[in-house]
Amino acid sequence: MAKAQKKPAGRNPQTKASRDDKSKTRLSKTGLSQTALLKPAPPAATDGDDTVFVALSLPEPELNESMQAYFDKCMEKLGFIPNVLRAYAFDMKKLEVFAAMYNDLMLGPSGLSKLEREMIAVAVSSQNRCYYCLAAHGAAVRQISGDPALGELLVMNYRAARLSQRQRAMLDFAVKLTNEPWAVEDHDRDSLRRAGFSDRDIWDIAAIAGFYNMSNRVATATDMRPNSVYHGMAR
Repeated sequence: MAKAQKKPAGRNPQTKASRDDKSKTRLSKTGLSQTALLKPAPPAATDGDDTVFVALSLPEPELNESMQAYFDKCMEKLGFIPNVLRAYAFDMKKLEVFAAMYNDLMLGPSGLSKLEREMIAVAVSSQNRCYYCLAAHGAAVRQISGDPALGELLVMNYRAARLSQRQRAMLDFAVKLTNEPWAVEDHDRDSLRRAGFSDRDIWDIAAIAGFYNMSNRVATATDMRPNSVYHGMAR
């Protein structure tokens, strides 16, 4: 009886078609297709925000000496110029007033901590759904507090955050002042006093809330876009 002919050693030859079929089977098990793998990634939602950051055609800025020094300080401390400053730079008087007000309210002497001031900015901006301020000041809350979840909670719903009585009273007042300013009465101020705030502190809470209500509206009206770097900060 004749012996069966042995197959040559090594891999069994496969046609290109059969190899492609197996490859498609493996891809289908992962829920992917070759077409999907070859597609370029879609552009990020923030693409272009660092170049086209406001929807108005405004004059090119010519910084004066003091504002040039201020921009240089931003680059030194932050590594970038916040787009809100670049947006205001078409008019030196407006830029100087805006920067002075911001620095006084957010960085100047106050009975409120820097974190508390940033918390007000985020809670107010959340009510107004201001994309710019939520991105910028949400990042500041994450950075100062060291708690990324706190920044997200204040953006979404500050009432879901585990806040101290002092912080809750502060944000309740700022949000009421934002949504129903006509309804603020003596008992609202008394609630802040009971939470430990002085009358000067109440002034600061009101001034910060007022400043961000104004800033939110200007940012939204001009489609002001936050620097893309904010989205990844302190995550």
